[in-house]
Amino acid sequence: MSLQSTTATGTRWPTLFVSHGSPMFAVEPGTAGPLLNRLGQVLARDCGAPRAVLVVSPHWMTPGLRVGTSAQPQTIHDFGGFPAQLYTLQYPAPGAPDIAQAVIALLQAQGLAAQPDSQRGLDHGAWVPLMHLYPEADVPVLQVSLPQRMDAAQAWALGQALAPLRDQGVLVVGSGSLTHNLYEVFSGQAEDTAYAQGFVDWIRAALAEGDSTRLAAALELAPQAARAHPTSEHFLPLLVAAGAAAGDCVAALPGGMELGVLSMESYVFGLPATEAAFHHLRPQPEPA
Repeated sequence: MSLQSTTATGTRWPTLFVSHGSPMFAVEPGTAGPLLNRLGQVLARDCGAPRAVLVVSPHWMTPGLRVGTSAQPQTIHDFGGFPAQLYTLQYPAPGAPDIAQAVIALLQAQGLAAQPDSQRGLDHGAWVPLMHLYPEADVPVLQVSLPQRMDAAQAWALGQALAPLRDQGVLVVGSGSLTHNLYEVFSGQAEDTAYAQGFVDWIRAALAEGDSTRLAAALELAPQAARAHPTSEHFLPLLVAAGAAAGDCVAALPGGMELGVLSMESYVFGLPATEAAFHHLRPQPEPA
């Protein structure tokens, strides 16, 4: 299966997969934070301001598909044991209830039983990376949940279902982690970093070759995949973003490795503008 696209660039919004790392990413930007900030500037230059940012995060998992419809979503501090400073942070972006209702209708029309949720706020998988991407919190944000029993094929299909939003000024973001073995981090065993980098390199190669079949099967085929992702929920948002990308060009935001084995690498699909800070894995296909 090929990821090649014939879509004309400049007429649709890119999609983004972001590795959101630890909640400490909010106050310790490292290498990844400035890259996300730069991406926000490039998007503003090349695309303008989005009507909304739609985030799929593993920190909102539900039995079925849910869409946040709050007009002013609260900042959820869904973590424990971190410095007090983190619990004072707020990301007061407005919600997008009208767009959320359109998203529900779009998903339902494609056979996905999406339901509204007017109470849900923004979890740290959404607001932490957005603090770097859109630090003014002036862009409306809504979330779509990650169904608890979602598999790789369903994640890709969700991305495909969301793809029409790109033509309506919506930035689709899958927020997760390119590698995510927290047991090794918290048990002090995060010493062998080679396996994590090997997994990252494999994903880069699949993206560069435009092989969606291999990418979707990464947790079965990639070296040390079970170790890089003991559970799948932080990987599936990459498949959502790639599924919505329709084979566009891909650039990596090489955010490095935090805490030994947590990759902070992110990917932007469909932004062909030259940007020295990004590593272009696959250029936009030449027009026929």
